[in-house]
Order: sequence, then structure tokens, then C-alpha cells
Amino acid sequence: MKIVVLGAGVIGVTSAWYLARAGHEVTVIDRQQAAALETSFANAGEISPGYASPWAAPGIPLKALKWMFQEHAPLIVQPRPDWAKISWLARMLMNCTTSAYAVNKSRMVRLAEYSRDCLIELRSETGISYDERTQGTLQLFRTEKQVAAAEKDIAVLKADGVPFEVLDADACVAAEPGLAAARDKIAGGLRLPGDETGDCFKFTQSLARMAETQGVTFRHGVSIDRLEAEGDRIVAVQTSEGRVTADAFVVALGSYSPMLVREFGIRLPVYPVKGYSITVPIVDEARAPVSTVMDETHKIAITRLGDRIRVGGMAEIAGFDLSLRSKRQATLTHSVEDLFGGAGDQSRASFWCGLRPMTPDGTPIVGRSPIANLFLNTGHGTLGWTMAAGSGRVLADIVSGRQAEIDTAGLGHSRYLPAPRAARQRLGKTALPA
Repeated sequence: MKIVVLGAGVIGVTSAWYLARAGHEVTVIDRQQAAALETSFANAGEISPGYASPWAAPGIPLKALKWMFQEHAPLIVQPRPDWAKISWLARMLMNCTTSAYAVNKSRMVRLAEYSRDCLIELRSETGISYDERTQGTLQLFRTEKQVAAAEKDIAVLKADGVPFEVLDADACVAAEPGLAAARDKIAGGLRLPGDETGDCFKFTQSLARMAETQGVTFRHGVSIDRLEAEGDRIVAVQTSEGRVTADAFVVALGSYSPMLVREFGIRLPVYPVKGYSITVPIVDEARAPVSTVMDETHKIAITRLGDRIRVGGMAEIAGFDLSLRSKRQATLTHSVEDLFGGAGDQSRASFWCGLRPMTPDGTPIVGRSPIANLFLNTGHGTLGWTMAAGSGRVLADIVSGRQAEIDTAGLGHSRYLPAPRAARQRLGKTALPA
């Protein structure tokens, strides 16, 4: 088939790669001048299937209230009124139960584990390089209360067969020697040896170049205006460079995906949750992290990427605001310096923010929409890099009419979208502004 993929972040590019490998003629359209220049540009760098967890968890409502009064709060809710924000937060709170958390985490881990396996296979097949490391993730606990709270995650890891190690403070330092000076601040840790790290931007750009050799066409600097329907199908996408027709369309526009489909009766509960990162050049190898350390107190990931340290985290619920706030940089700096003091040159740190496309329950939406030839690959939240390869492969299998290699229950549109008939009735009656 002739397929158009809308979006050239890591999700769109991996989708295009696997669709091309399945034999389709693929065109990728994106408003930026190159791949991975928005949310995929400077994320935390962790590929953490075992750490794949929904933010909607038991105890989060109470924690959120406490965070509001912390100097280095991991969650910030801007007070500006926004119905989409209120609706999304309400749905998230509804998922903050023990039963919902277990179901959602299991779905996320299933896709993330598969994605890690797909990435290993892709790396072996292509030789792609992106400052990758395969030395696991250490979730670092500063209090005994955090150690005890990890039991619910450990139960899910056991149920899903994910390898893990429970570490005391000395074992944490053994796994990450750069933590030696912070030994007295550590209560314990949960290590996930199967996790990886890597530069998402480097990966996406490299895979895009490889995809071009497989026949994928990239149209950069092209704005997507609206989808065009005839009968019960999408027949074209209107862009700043004219009309582009195809047999099928894949929406991989991250936080902007709901705007492109809502006029067809499709309601995607994907909301932009702003995250921040700093990238710091390493000046002392002995003090630097070996892989990824998750600072549980501040919900911040500290990752080794070649000769740099990437520090990423926080959740600021502020719509599509992309302003850089110095107070957030201070939180990132505090976390890395508190644990790996002197490892990097903070005077040369680069500061960045991006919009994570999050669903209320944390599970992405991957698969067919109520419209027969319109497919969705969005809503990955903080785990787009972790889930990208698996999501792209699952999407390609579904588009190609093949059975996916994993159970896709809970990943499809049925969690949120109206019945297919309701969507079809709107086709041909609306033009969609983006």
C-alpha cells in the first residue's frame, strides 16, 4: 500500500521503518526541517521496560498535594483554566487505584519489553549507533518509605517475568560507583538489568537515513493542515505543499494528534505534559553515572550518553507552553549535583523542554482507529523512546493485516474512542483544521 505517516519523531520514524520493511510505499510528513526536533530531541535517554509505570498510581493524589509546596517539585500544575486539562486530570485520578495501576502497568511493561527486544534485533540487523549502553537502570530510594512502596512495582515485575535486583546502599554504589560520595543519602535501590540507554535524537536521525535507503520519502518543513475524507475513508491529507493521497494514514503527531482527528468524532485523551532536561559535558569520569539512575525523590532520570550526562524529568501541566523556566533547570541541577557532584560542567549545560503526549492511564494508543484506513501511534508519554521500536512494529503488523507478535489488548482505540459507526457518520461532513 501507499502509506503516509504524519510525524517524524521517534514514533513516526520507527513506524515508517517497519512499514517499509513490510513492503509498503511510505511517505513521512513533518513541519520541522529534520527528524526528531521536538519531543524526541533531548529526552532523558532511558530505555526502561522494567520502569514502565503509569503516573496514575495509588497515593499520587496525596503526593501531588505535598509536591505543590516543595522547592524541587516533580509535578507542577499551572493554574490557568483549561477544560482539556481538567478532563485529563479527572481521568487520571480515576486510574489512581491499585487494580487500575496493576492492569495499566502490565500493559505498558508488555509493550516496553517487546520494544526492547525489537530494538536489540534492529541494532543487530543494521549496526545503528546512538551512544547506546546496555547496563541497566537503578531506581534510587532516599527513604525507607520509598523502599517499602516499591513492593507494588516488584509484584508486577514478578508477574510479568521482568528481571530485577533489590539493592542496599552499598550495592547501589557498587552498581554506580559515581554515587560513592552520596552513600549516606541512599536507603536502597531497585535495579533493572535488562534496561538500556541511548540518545533518542541520534537514533531517530540515523534510522531516518536508513529508512530512506529502504525507499521511505521524507517531506520536511511541510505543515499538516487537515485530513480529507470521502465516504467512510480518509483519502488525502492537505498540507502547506498541497494535497497528498494514500491508501492509509498513520497519525504519529504526539501531543498534537487529537487536533487532527477530533472533528471526525475521535476523542483522544492525549494531553501535553511538559518535561525538562539539561545536557551536561562530563569533566570527571569517576564521578559520572555508568547508565541511568532514577532519583525517586525528584522523579528525575540521570543518564550517561557518551561523554555527556542527560538529566531529565518533571511534569508541568501547562498546555502547549514551551517556555523555559529557570526554576526547573535548578531542580535538574540540584538532583544531579546532589548524587553525582562534580561529574559534569554545569556552566556548559544546555537546557531544553518538550511536550510528552500522555494518556490518563499511561498506556499508549497503537493500532486502528474507528476509520478503516486511519491508524494511530500516539500517547506514549514519557516512554516514547522506550516503546518506539515495539510500537512501530506492532503498528506495521496491524496496517499490513498481520497478527501482532504480542497481545495488543488494551492498546487500541476502544479505551477512549466512539463506536466506528459514530465516526463514519461524520466522515465527508467535516473538514479538520490542525
